[in-house]
Amino acid sequence: MNLRDLKYLIALADLRHFGKAADACFVSQPTLSTQVRKLEEELGVTLVERAPRKVMLTPTGQDVVQRARRIVADVDQMREAARRSKDPESGSLRLGVFPTLGPYLLPHVVPQLRERFPQLELLLVEEKSDVLLQRLREGRLDAALLALPVHDEQLHTEFLFDEPFVLAAPRGHGLASRTSLGIDELSDETLLLLEDGHCLRDQALDVCRLSGAQEKSGFRATSLETLRQMVAAGVGVTLLPALSVHAPIVQPANIRLVKFDKPAPSRRIGLVWRKSSAMEAFLQQLAGTIGTLARAQLQVD
Repeated sequence: MNLRDLKYLIALADLRHFGKAADACFVSQPTLSTQVRKLEEELGVTLVERAPRKVMLTPTGQDVVQRARRIVADVDQMREAARRSKDPESGSLRLGVFPTLGPYLLPHVVPQLRERFPQLELLLVEEKSDVLLQRLREGRLDAALLALPVHDEQLHTEFLFDEPFVLAAPRGHGLASRTSLGIDELSDETLLLLEDGHCLRDQALDVCRLSGAQEKSGFRATSLETLRQMVAAGVGVTLLPALSVHAPIVQPANIRLVKFDKPAPSRRIGLVWRKSSAMEAFLQQLAGTIGTLARAQLQVD
C-alpha cells in the first residue's frame, strides 16, 4: 500500500468515474483501475462497486476512503510543516468561506492579504457551512471563515469580529422611515428567509425567536441576493448582514435599511482550523489580519 494508491481511491470516491479520476490524477484509466484493484487485493475486500455507467463505494470502501483522507492530510501537513519552517508566509492556503459572507468580506480583505503576504497563494472555496466543516475535517481545506460557535473538539476557532444585522424594508413599509429600531419592534413582522442549509437562515431564526417575529410562509430564498430583490419588489422585509450593505454593494432604489438599537442582533465570525494543523502560527497571523480589516470596514458608515 502506498500514498499514491490512496490518492487514486480518493479521486475515484470524489468523481465517481474511472476516466475522470484518472484525468485528475494525471494517469491513464487502466493504470488507476489496476492500482485500485491491487489495493482491494491487498486489503482483501471490495472497495468499489463497478457498473457500466456508475461507480459506487461499498460500505467498507467508504470507511477506507475516510481513513485515506486523514492519512493523506497528515502527510500533507508533515510536508507543509517542513516547508513553512523555512518560509512561513508562502505556499498555498485553501480557505473556505460561506456564501452570505464571502462576496461581501473578501473584496475588503483579499487585496490587503496579497499585499501583506505576497508569496501566499490563496485558494478560495465558497460552500455552505456544513460542507466547509466536512472538508476541513477531511483535510481538503486548511481553514474556513465560519459563523460561531463551532462545536468540534478537533477544530480550533479564533474569533474575528461581530457582524451586526440591519433590517431591509421596501419603501412605504411602516418601519422603512425609521432611523433605528429595537429588536422587539419586529414582533408583528414576518421575515423573508433563506432556504435550509444556509447559516444565515439559522441566525435570522434566532432573531425571530428573540423578537417574536415569524417567517413568511411559502417562500425561501436560495441566496442573499434573491432576498434583497424580493424586498425591493415589496414582498416583505428581511435581515441583511452589515457587510452586505456596504459599498461597493449597490442597494436597489426601493430598499430602505434600518439599523437596530444597541445591542444590535449580530453574528460572530471566526477563522476555524484543525488543532493538528502545521499552519497554526501562520493562521494566527492571518486571523489577526482579517479581523482587523473586517472591523475597520464595519466602522465605515
